[in-house]
Amino acid sequence: MGALAAAQSGARRRFCLLLVKPSHYDDDGYVIQWLRSPVPSNSLAALYGLAKDCADRRVLGDDVDIDIHAFDEINTRIRPERLAAMIDETGAGMVMLAGVQSNQFPRALDLARPLRERGIQVSIGGFHVSGVLSMLGGIDADLHCARAMGLSLFAGEAEGRLELVLRDADAGALKPLYNYMDDLPGIEGAPVPLLRVDRAQRTIAGTTSFDAGRGCPYQCSFCTIINVQGRKSRRRSPEDVERIVRLNYAQGLRAFFITDDNFARNKDWEIILDRLIYLREVEKFNTSFIIQVDTLCYKLPNFITKCARAGVKRVFIGLENINPDNLLGAKKRQNKITEYREMLLAWKSAAVLTYAGYILGFPNDTFESIMHDIDVIKRELPVDLLEFFYLTPLPGSEDHLKLSKAGAPLDPDMNKYDLNHICTTHPKMSREDWDRAYNMAWQRYYTIDHVEAILRRVAQTRANASNALFLITWFMGSINIEHIHPLECGLLRMKYRRDRRPGFAVEPIWSFYPKYFAEMASKVVRWGTLYLRLRRIYLSIKRDPNRFNYTDLAMTPVASDEAETHELFGTDAARAFIARTQRVKQAQEGHAQDVTPMEAAE
Repeated sequence: MGALAAAQSGARRRFCLLLVKPSHYDDDGYVIQWLRSPVPSNSLAALYGLAKDCADRRVLGDDVDIDIHAFDEINTRIRPERLAAMIDETGAGMVMLAGVQSNQFPRALDLARPLRERGIQVSIGGFHVSGVLSMLGGIDADLHCARAMGLSLFAGEAEGRLELVLRDADAGALKPLYNYMDDLPGIEGAPVPLLRVDRAQRTIAGTTSFDAGRGCPYQCSFCTIINVQGRKSRRRSPEDVERIVRLNYAQGLRAFFITDDNFARNKDWEIILDRLIYLREVEKFNTSFIIQVDTLCYKLPNFITKCARAGVKRVFIGLENINPDNLLGAKKRQNKITEYREMLLAWKSAAVLTYAGYILGFPNDTFESIMHDIDVIKRELPVDLLEFFYLTPLPGSEDHLKLSKAGAPLDPDMNKYDLNHICTTHPKMSREDWDRAYNMAWQRYYTIDHVEAILRRVAQTRANASNALFLITWFMGSINIEHIHPLECGLLRMKYRRDRRPGFAVEPIWSFYPKYFAEMASKVVRWGTLYLRLRRIYLSIKRDPNRFNYTDLAMTPVASDEAETHELFGTDAARAFIARTQRVKQAQEGHAQDVTPMEAAE
């Protein structure tokens, strides 16, 4: 029974809302998909929470029940014909492709195409749509394709706007574009991110996610967040955050990823941490958290200490590079290499595992300089896990806008804009050298000797060495066995013969399945071998009675003469940076008159 017929008959109606977070394709054209996915989708959780609120408020009328189904393609096979059948059975509904990043846009279009051919209403939103609308005025080949297919584009955030989209869909009148980029909503008191427990448990360790705040005050040229979520911080209240944790804990979920790009810039960080500490220490909640922060957070009084007490077990830090010229060129002035060691040692003292992003391909980089810098990091910086990325001009970033205006060569295939593929040219490195630098960076950092050093550092600080062992195994196996970036690697790769990118041949049954099962068996053996090899190192450290006395150059306390004793400061760029920093310090103390405005700003 259609929506109009049901309304005329006075019967109760149902509206089927299908929320789908697309994955993207690997280099062989297969959807990247796992039995258990690595990172939960906050976009999916946020949209599900908003949709549930709309259903509870009966925004389509008292006689309309909204059935909500959320799927993350990274851990769930999506069959468009089955989605269409669900809507056909209900009589009304739509598919929302949620949180679609640039690298996921081609896959999103491939999912939408058969749905549109069957007359299903489809909308698409996320960072690609919002970034292109924000920086390029919507001029983009993939967005043009989406419009031609009759997709409804959504730019911005859905708080306070989702019910309008649902009403339009219920009336069969979705607008071609919902553009809210100039009107980012406040999120305090808004419906909170939430996923059903059966969906969250499809991630490794049953992790779920939420954002305590959005927006970032910095100006990094490679970042899309500042142009999509804005530079003004918008945050949920501490009460909201506590409610999120309690709701999920009641479902049996214990592990949380707080997705804020920089939790330390949330003005309520201390109140939030105090509430989480109360839940853990007084109410005995067995919760753990992963957060993302900047390199300056250690200067906030009590920040790291309270993070540890609140249950923060892992922290992601945007280290990005150790060359000051590279950082300055990317407008990442908040990163100061003179403070890297002190910052990392502060996290070490709190027994929190650190993993840092490191970008390869800044204009000053060469193959030799990258290899040198990685060796310096291994010796002198006590970071636990390092993950490497190509410098990628993501649509929605300042870098992409500048290159587009300059007519620079940009790869037209959005599927490659995942930070793990080269998408443009480099001024000093050939494509082959840049690619070799990326692949060698992983091998250079994750040597067996350095893995032992990492585990010894973790054990010395009484952090969770078994968790470190798991993470190091995951990182090394992702690159060397699955040939996929660790942030995209999950548990047990799933491949489906017919779920292949258009343009790639569908392999015959007699070829596909023997190859797939042989590959799976080989990988299980290799994963097991890797884990046992690293576990032997872990056990030898665990049994070492002197493990708490371990030290090396990276673990030594920060000294005043490090500019002379540490190679981190041995390059011309580093020495110039230190000289500039000293001049600024002298000027602040009133001892210098010739400091420039640029130096003072740094």
